[in-house]
Amino acid sequence: QVQLVESGGGLAQAGGSLRLSCATSGSIFRFITMGWYRQAPGKQRELVATITWGGPTNYEDTVKGRFTISRDGASNKVYLQMSNLKPEDTAVYYCNAKSVSGTTYWGQGTQVSVSS
Repeated sequence: QVQLVESGGGLAQAGGSLRLSCATSGSIFRFITMGWYRQAPGKQRELVATITWGGPTNYEDTVKGRFTISRDGASNKVYLQMSNLKPEDTAVYYCNAKSVSGTTYWGQGTQVSVSS
């Protein structure tokens, strides 16, 4: 059973920083991609950033240059370093993983709130 557990959300001021963590049981390298999505109130869930098994990363345009996705194979964690936060970054952030078989897994989400 795959479990993804997010942590690190909270309240930040505009211009501030937060780091989200996603911990999984077992190796993160069993997934083709891992990433972060977010869902703001009244909006659809959207991609924030992904990192593939081989290492390449992808970012949503509005977070490029501000957010960085990384991983630590030793601790089986994926991180999202968020800097220069803006009020429009306020959302529930979800960790996501996709297996070789095509199965998608989600964490329970962590709230990020940015005040102006």
